[in-house]
Amino acid sequence: MNETTMRDTTSSATPAHWIDGRPVPGSGGLIEVINPATDAVVTRVPAGVAADVDQAVDAATRAWGHWSATSPDHRAELLRAVAEGLRARSEDMAHTITAEMGAPISFSRAAQAAFPVASTEAAIAAAQQVPWTEHVGHSVVVREPIGVVGAITPWNFPLQQLVTKVVPALLAGNTVVLKPSEIAPTGARLFAEIAAEAGLPAGVLNVVHGTGPVAGEAIAGHPGIDMVSFTGSTAAGRRVAAVAAGTIKRVSLELGGKAAHILLPDADLDEAVTRVLAYAWGNAGQACGAHSRLVVPAGRHDEVVARLVAEAAEYTVGDPWDPATRLGPLASEAQRRRVEGYIRRGIADGATLAFGGPGRPQGLVSGAYVRPTVFSGVHPRSVIAQDEIFGPVLTVIPYADADEAVEIANGTVYGLNAAVTGDPEQALALARRLRVGQVDVNGAPHDFQAPFGGYKQSGNGREMGRAGIEEFLETKAITM
Repeated sequence: MNETTMRDTTSSATPAHWIDGRPVPGSGGLIEVINPATDAVVTRVPAGVAADVDQAVDAATRAWGHWSATSPDHRAELLRAVAEGLRARSEDMAHTITAEMGAPISFSRAAQAAFPVASTEAAIAAAQQVPWTEHVGHSVVVREPIGVVGAITPWNFPLQQLVTKVVPALLAGNTVVLKPSEIAPTGARLFAEIAAEAGLPAGVLNVVHGTGPVAGEAIAGHPGIDMVSFTGSTAAGRRVAAVAAGTIKRVSLELGGKAAHILLPDADLDEAVTRVLAYAWGNAGQACGAHSRLVVPAGRHDEVVARLVAEAAEYTVGDPWDPATRLGPLASEAQRRRVEGYIRRGIADGATLAFGGPGRPQGLVSGAYVRPTVFSGVHPRSVIAQDEIFGPVLTVIPYADADEAVEIANGTVYGLNAAVTGDPEQALALARRLRVGQVDVNGAPHDFQAPFGGYKQSGNGREMGRAGIEEFLETKAITM
């Protein structure tokens, strides 16, 4: 099947959950999955209800005794086979993600399908670093799986976010009940099939489809689930934490962000501007870690904006199946309306519109498309500089000195990530002052071994690296 005929299809089989190693019809109705570029229905998944979650938790509970008793080396070997399966099915994954949430096919291949393979391999390596048993004083300290993990994942990086939860949880010896986003759900089914083919025992990984308010809340509040790991908006994270509090289960939250990218006065603008837009508009800005605030020296503000506008003109918006497209549609019509509302709000609040603006791009009369937008001279306390827009909207904010740059960067409720570009020594010093979980200095490549997670209302806990494995472990001290 070629790309043209796959535009409005995915690799999903008949609509079903995946429970106890097999497809299981849902107890409720069906949810239509919409291609945001064409508005066509690409597949349907069950609208999961509490009874479906009960069935998945029962399967995970039955499987836990055997799986938790396997050795870390055995679990790592099995997950290596999963990584190979992901690599072999990467083209299927890329097509599925492009059809369901609109990422350009070139981006789906290079990032959406490729990152999960690298992330899985990094998690396997990280698991080798965990001190499963160690002597402390006159005690033996052991680390054990926490139990049944509920994982709730978003639509923006549907496979990558799945992998960063499910793979560490399995490596730690837990069983999992996964609810993927109903906007981009098919990758979860493909992952479950790949895991089963790799030898993962039935019941160790279960997938329940559905909406957050129904299936997600059933997972968060279920007494048979020992931990819930959630990625999504800060508002939804508050609800997950509140529901989970009834059973005092462990909660790990990776929530919103409003990353600041600080340019130091000596920054090489040719290189920096290219990198800034790549980090701000990658995946159409639909990333919790998007560098959506560019904090620049006041004396170089106009020069930076002029370079941004020239670079922004190279960002082709259009058909996500065209390899030349750099920005496809947003993931849904609701998301398009939300982002356009923020663009109009920025104009109304007096920010200078340097590039883009409201409305669909020229020639695109339908689909969830927005015009990539740059605002300059933005006040750091304005709505567009404070709220997570989750679209291709960049705000340029001037600063007078390093102290003000840090104040601006730290001046939101979020604290997920940031970046600093300029003299390495000064950039490192500034990075240490930022209240965020991860800082990129001078465009360093992503490190899948490093922990990722937020301060403040960007959440708690960490994903990836050794910390991402330990998130799913209990610690027991045996005093002798």
